[in-house]
Amino acid sequence: MEDLQVNNTEPAHRKGLGRLFAKYRSDRDFSLFLISGLFAGIASGINTSIFNNYLSDVYKLSEEARGFLEVPREAPGLFIMVILALLNFLGDIRIAMFGMLAAGLGMLGLGLLTPLYSVMIIWMMMYSLGSHMVFPVTPSIGMSLSKRESYGARLGTVSAFSLVGGIAAFVFVFIGFNYLHISYQAAFVTASVLYVIAALMLGFMKKGKPETRKIRFVFRKRYALYYVLAIISGARNQIFMTFAPWVLIKVFDLKPQTFAILGIIIAVVSIGTRKMIGRMIDHRGERFVLTLEAALLFVICLGYAFSADIFSAGVAVVIIAGCYIIDNSMAAVEMARSTYVRKIAVDLADVTPTLSTGTSLQHIASMVIPVFGGLLWAAVGYQAVFIAAAVIALLNLILSGKIRIEPEPGRQLSK
Repeated sequence: MEDLQVNNTEPAHRKGLGRLFAKYRSDRDFSLFLISGLFAGIASGINTSIFNNYLSDVYKLSEEARGFLEVPREAPGLFIMVILALLNFLGDIRIAMFGMLAAGLGMLGLGLLTPLYSVMIIWMMMYSLGSHMVFPVTPSIGMSLSKRESYGARLGTVSAFSLVGGIAAFVFVFIGFNYLHISYQAAFVTASVLYVIAALMLGFMKKGKPETRKIRFVFRKRYALYYVLAIISGARNQIFMTFAPWVLIKVFDLKPQTFAILGIIIAVVSIGTRKMIGRMIDHRGERFVLTLEAALLFVICLGYAFSADIFSAGVAVVIIAGCYIIDNSMAAVEMARSTYVRKIAVDLADVTPTLSTGTSLQHIASMVIPVFGGLLWAAVGYQAVFIAAAVIALLNLILSGKIRIEPEPGRQLSK
């Protein structure tokens, strides 16, 4: 009987160890994912802080030229759906690794190999390709390491770690440019090294064997609202990404050190707001979060457009900088679009292809809007650009109210 009891308990014991090991492995992978996001956040933060000043100081771009530059910069995003479909067999983690390495190569090129404007564009596109490869698979990886009821909170944690990296980047830029007098080239090379470290952290994750998966392009009527919201989001985001810092640089003469300070404020605020947004997604739902975002963005657009007309230059720059901080602090709302897709997906294998399709659709707007924005600025003034952005925000508000989460019966759970 004793032998029999031993034989009966051993499988349970092993099963318990198996569950413990699986939990450890899952937590270990999530921890590595967070560390990778931390280093990538530092690298991305360096680029965010200095790139627009780099263009202004080194290449003396006009508003029209700055708008047209977004066409090659965003071109990799337009084709990301095809690129990720071709790399689908690698799995999300390996795609993210290659994306970070490509971004690192782009930063290295910007730092060491950009004597001519045309050459700079090539390395800028390489960086853009890498970052756009990482963008749609990041929420997919994060959700694959989470449970359905905690998607928002876990993605909020991922975003928070990235923002901690951003704070480190902004401190580096502030000290480096203000006191150490480092060059743009040295900053880009530093970012390159950090992207390589981030890729190595992903390399330590448990990836298993690459799956044999067919090339997937996903276009389902069920995801139509997500596609439309992605296009509108791309249009609105690109106006802010391109022209909000350009206003502060060209109209109010802000330097990289000041953008570093703004970046620190944004990152500190966003650590809290991203966790809060994650919890709001879990408890209040995607429709509430995206509707609230659209309403706030409408007000922010008006702040950008009319502050200088109503207030003195000193007050106006503070208000516009405040709009810049609030706008960037709300970037985590993008999580709500990702969790919306995950929750309505007919097949979980649709999630990454659908997110990559959304990214490509965003970049149709991202390539067109800055061109017209630059021309509109040159013809009428920067205020007109943000009035147009307010109209887009209003459309976003209307469409966000149409979101409904209705799980598809019999959904496939393949990955």
